[in-house]
Amino acid sequence: MPFTAQSLTFLRGLARNNEKPWFEANRVRYDEFIRRPMRELIEEMDDRFARFAPEIVGDVKRSPFRIYRDIRFSKDKSPYKTHAACWFFHRDGRHNVGREAVGGGAGFYFHFSPKGSFLGGGLWMPPRPALNALREAIAEDRKGFERVVANPTVKRRFGGLSDEAMLKRTPRGFAPDHPAARWLKYQSFVLGREISDDHVTSVRLPDRLERDYAAILPLVRWLNRALGLMPATRR
Repeated sequence: MPFTAQSLTFLRGLARNNEKPWFEANRVRYDEFIRRPMRELIEEMDDRFARFAPEIVGDVKRSPFRIYRDIRFSKDKSPYKTHAACWFFHRDGRHNVGREAVGGGAGFYFHFSPKGSFLGGGLWMPPRPALNALREAIAEDRKGFERVVANPTVKRRFGGLSDEAMLKRTPRGFAPDHPAARWLKYQSFVLGREISDDHVTSVRLPDRLERDYAAILPLVRWLNRALGLMPATRR
């Protein structure tokens, strides 16, 4: 069962009524229109990864992000996220993402929200040890890195690496005129693009994800190799 117009309606309603009584009253709709199609998408993509990137897995327990927000240190006490998302990860790494994901690697991401859906891949805001390892690898293999992030197909489809988190200066330990200075300033290594509501609610969503993930795969594998996570030829 794919995501549907009812999936979009549920998330719009949650954005207007972000409180526990409304969510509990609509939990059956959440299970039917968000949770179940997300699980089915994860299972479908796991089967597809087995064919074109066997080291990447989707797991119905570990791939979905929780709907509950972490409000401990936030001024916004809204209890629920108003989107649904999942993460496909290297089978030999941890499934977590972000600064606290020590031991994690690069993977693929899908984010679903009304007029704000997104697909992508790479490594978002890695913890300091991983970031340092990636910078050393980029410094040693600048041309190889450029081949996977600056080739015409990648630039045309995704516009290049996301520059949401970049240093203004070359990081400590690297000369300002280092040949790889441009890339050493990145703190995230992500390729991606937005997709429309029509694409998300189409039965062909897995086809679209597979095509774009295959185009991002060279970056994901380059990053994972730098972190000691190897590609595979079969499951």
